Amino acid sequence: MKKKSKHDQHNPKFTPQLTIGQFERMFPDEDACRTYLANRRWPNGAVCPRCNTQDHVYSIAKPWHWECSNPECRKGNAYRFSLTVKTIFENTKYPLRVWFQVLHLMLTSRKGISALQIQRMIGSGSYSTAFYMCHRLRASMNDPEFRQLMGIVEIDETYMGGKDANRHWDKKQHIRGTGGKIPVIGAISRKGNVVCQMIEHADMPTLHRFVNRVVDKDKVELVATDEHAGYQYLARWQKLPHETVNHREGEYVRGLVHTNTMESFWSLLKRGIVGTYHNVSKKYLPLYLAEFSFRFNNRHEADIFGKAIAGC
Repeated sequence: MKKKSKHDQHNPKFTPQLTIGQFERMFPDEDACRTYLANRRWPNGAVCPRCNTQDHVYSIAKPWHWECSNPECRKGNAYRFSLTVKTIFENTKYPLRVWFQVLHLMLTSRKGISALQIQRMIGSGSYSTAFYMCHRLRASMNDPEFRQLMGIVEIDETYMGGKDANRHWDKKQHIRGTGGKIPVIGAISRKGNVVCQMIEHADMPTLHRFVNRVVDKDKVELVATDEHAGYQYLARWQKLPHETVNHREGEYVRGLVHTNTMESFWSLLKRGIVGTYHNVSKKYLPLYLAEFSFRFNNRHEADIFGKAIAGC
C-alpha cells in the first residue's frame, strides 16, 4: 500500500466536479439541457405534477409537453403541462442553458459568487435579473429529506453583521457586543452534514428547540457545545450526553469535546459573506445559509450539479 505524503495527510481529499470544458460538452444547446432536466426530474418517465402519477401521462406533438388524462386530475380537458412546470425555471424568459451556467458557477465557487459577477458573465440586462436568478437557485438548495444528526454532534451559535464602530455615522446603533447583529445557530456531525438556521434570540428555549429538532437522541454519542448558558440542562431536560468547553478560560479542546468543526464552517460562511457578498440582509440570510450548507454537505459528491438540478 502506497504511503501518503505529508501534503496528502494535511490536506482534505479533493472531489473533482464538473469543469467548464465538461459543462460545455454536456450542454451545447437548449435541447441538451432539457433532456438532462427531464432525466433528473423524472428518471422513470414523465410524472404529472398535479396528481403525481404517470399512469395516465402521454406525450403530445408539442416538444417537452405532456398531457394527463386522469379524471381526478383534470377539469374538463386533459391537464397539459411542460417540463419546467412547478420548477424554479417555470415562466422564465432566460434560456435553460443560462440557468445551468449560473448554477454551475455557484456550485464551483467555494465561497460563493456575487450577483454582480453573474451579471457580467451572463450579460444580463440588469443586476436585479442576476440577483433574482441566484436567489431562486438558492431557494431550491434546501434539503427536502432532512435527517437528524447522529454520532458526535457539535452545536454553536454565531452572529452575522458588522461592528457598530465600522458603520457610517448615520447608521450607528450605539449598541455594544452582539446587539444589532443577527444570531445564527448551527449543528454539525463530525465528518458529516451541517444544519444551520437564523434565529431571533439566542435564549435557552430557542436553543433547546433547535437541538431537539436536529439531533437524533437514540443515535447521538456526544453533544459538544461551548459555555453558553442557553445550552444548560441539555443532559437533564433533553436526556443528551452533553459536554462543554470553556472558551473564556482558554479551553478549546478536551479530548473529543470541542466545537472546532462547527467554527470552521462559520469561518467559511463569514469569509464568503464578507469577501464575496459584502452585505447580506436579514430578509435573504436564510437563502445564503441554504447555499453554503448545500455546498458543504455535498462536498464529497462528484455529481453535485445533478443533485442540485434534481431539487430545482
